[in-house]
Amino acid sequence: MPQIDVNQLNQAKANVTLTQELLTKAIEKANSDPTLAQEAIKQASNEISSALSAVTQVQNTTQTQQTAE
Repeated sequence: MPQIDVNQLNQAKANVTLTQELLTKAIEKANSDPTLAQEAIKQASNEISSALSAVTQVQNTTQTQQTAE
């Protein structure tokens, strides 16, 4: 049975939570401060990339473990 790296998944979850906060900020500032909204979107994009990377790493590790069994 493959081992799942819960720490990696928790990191991905934290990235997603931060993404939600950043996107909310971007929506709130869209009209009043487009520059700040754009920066929040950029940061959200980075967090999404980090979350995807963590999930992909966990997925690849579990697939490798399954193949080895």
